[in-house]
Amino acid sequence: MQQDMIVVIDLGSEENSLVARDIRALGVYSEIHPHDLTADQLAALPNVRGFVLNGGPNHIVDGEKIDISEAIATAGLPCLTIEHTGKLPCDVEKLPTDEATRRQILSDFVLGTCKAAQNWNMENFINDQVELIRRQVGDRKVLLALSGGVDSSVVAALLIKAIGKQLTCVHVNHGLLRKGEPEQVVNVFGKELGANLVYVDATDRFLDKLADVEDPEQKRKIIGAEFIRVFEEEARKLDGIDFLAQGTIYPDIVESGTKTAKVVKSHHNVGGLPDDLKFELVEPLKMLFKDEVRACGSALGLPDNMVYRQPFPGPGLGVRCLGAITRDRLEALRESDAILREEFAKAGLAGKVWQYFTVVPDIRSVGVRNNARSFEWPCIIRAVNTVDAMTASVERLDWALMEHITNRITNEVKGINRVLVDITPKPVGTIEWE
Repeated sequence: MQQDMIVVIDLGSEENSLVARDIRALGVYSEIHPHDLTADQLAALPNVRGFVLNGGPNHIVDGEKIDISEAIATAGLPCLTIEHTGKLPCDVEKLPTDEATRRQILSDFVLGTCKAAQNWNMENFINDQVELIRRQVGDRKVLLALSGGVDSSVVAALLIKAIGKQLTCVHVNHGLLRKGEPEQVVNVFGKELGANLVYVDATDRFLDKLADVEDPEQKRKIIGAEFIRVFEEEARKLDGIDFLAQGTIYPDIVESGTKTAKVVKSHHNVGGLPDDLKFELVEPLKMLFKDEVRACGSALGLPDNMVYRQPFPGPGLGVRCLGAITRDRLEALRESDAILREEFAKAGLAGKVWQYFTVVPDIRSVGVRNNARSFEWPCIIRAVNTVDAMTASVERLDWALMEHITNRITNEVKGINRVLVDITPKPVGTIEWE
């Protein structure tokens, strides 16, 4: 069943994702599209029932005020205009910050004016994606980049439901995974779920490529490109691999830049793909926000400890070992992260805090260890809560717990002599440091 759709037109707003999510919360599917959406692009969108013309501070592009395309202006569909004046002579709303009032305005427009059907739910999404995957893949084979994180795990479950043994999962240990993670992935997917699983230990290959690379954007793109190369090599060992599946989700696409917003950070599965990619991509989650991905995983029957596990970036610890990655500092990061996760679990915070991790920057400070001068790295603790990964608030941590964690890290982790806590929300910070 194809869902009715409301198209959010980006006219410079910084809250496109908020509006799109509010519409989906009403049970109506929504997508964000650029202001210059063409007639052909519009015609390709199924069941469009109306537009939200979402203006904002980024409405000047290349020195000119942007406006909707003729295709949108002449579509004859209902429009709700937010903070924008242009081709259509209609009332201009300013959505209030109060959530209940904002959602009521959107509800009146979406359900009342547009008469959109409330048929956006995970059961329909899964059924649609299974049909689309089967139509795209046919009887051919798919290679999945399986990190073991939430996104790739849900993609694996969807693909198994859609095409079964036509899927081969490849788990690449790039040396940037958390402590014990490669072993866990092999056990869960290879043994418990019975997937076709190929394990590749490429630690030295990745770390050699990343040696002396300080820029985080360059690190992300190196990791992304190298991933593709590894998959190409694995595919050549198999027969008839035509597709590469990825756990790309909507925030990855939004944060990798739009026509009215600059790049927040490139995601390895969006901005780091090589031009000579030899696979056709399968990305069934690319229009879902993070909370929707989890709901999809639950609907597919994945266990809670997989669906609600800690989010982990594609580049792994590579974007938490700040600056040029060294093996000794990477190991200090891995060990400090393991201690933090262990202590959060003991304190009952594992299911309460959305994401928590440590960061080890490439700086040193003077300290005292064994009655002698030390010159070692700091460890930074980050713990945040969010719904959709587009904004985040900081978890207020118990002081006694923080003292205990500090004592463990500084005594058990070689090379760490200070523990700091990052209390910056998103925005102005991002969830990750790089």
